[in-house]
Amino acid sequence: MRPHLTRRRVTAAAALITGAVIAKRWQDGREHVRSAEAPGTPVSHPLFARFFARFAPMAEESGIAGHRDELLAGLRGRVVELGAGTGLNFARYPSSVTEVVAVEPEPYLRARAVAAALRAPVPVRVVEAVAETLPFEDGEFDMAVASLVLCSVPDQAAALEELRRVLRPDGKLHFYEHVLAEDPRLARLQRGVDLFWPHLGGGCHTSRSTVAAIEQAGFRDVSCRRFRFRPCMLAAPVSPMVIGQATRP
Repeated sequence: MRPHLTRRRVTAAAALITGAVIAKRWQDGREHVRSAEAPGTPVSHPLFARFFARFAPMAEESGIAGHRDELLAGLRGRVVELGAGTGLNFARYPSSVTEVVAVEPEPYLRARAVAAALRAPVPVRVVEAVAETLPFEDGEFDMAVASLVLCSVPDQAAALEELRRVLRPDGKLHFYEHVLAEDPRLARLQRGVDLFWPHLGGGCHTSRSTVAAIEQAGFRDVSCRRFRFRPCMLAAPVSPMVIGQATRP
């Protein structure tokens, strides 16, 4: 099969599947979700977690795998990863990393991450914790990774404060996130869909100004590449993306 046809079919399938999940989610309000609306509370998104685990590989083929390679380039030493999900980053860590300590609060995703850690080319330890109260000492890590997670933490400022705390002085934060659009029309759409999007996407908000939040958290030398990435039409609200780095003072 020709590559462009494969991509087209993958994109169409993603749109249909996502639409079906959204419809089911609106229909079935009985799903038990202990969403981390307050920092430190248990996190459980059973339907979203299973949907993500099943269809994330399809998204990887559409271009996210390359974004992960860009995100992880240049990492070294001991690394903390925030919001590991199913562990999709683990296989892509460079050999210059001596250990990854991966934080994942959602139980179904965490179990998948533990399995992925066994296949990783570098040592990976998966721990249960929430972003706002990391169980680590001050300055314990050389570098940190935030990958498609700062959109969904209940308290973004507190999560970034914790990342800054556990990094050593001059330690680097590598981040890959979808963010508030610079286009005013798309930004209005994002703010509108955020009335319901977090309930469908495991707490995900589409309209966060994450780069500004990183700067406000006290990181310096913040740099990023901004781009649009939309593997299917339904992904328009999360299509403005950034990949970048920042330094802990």
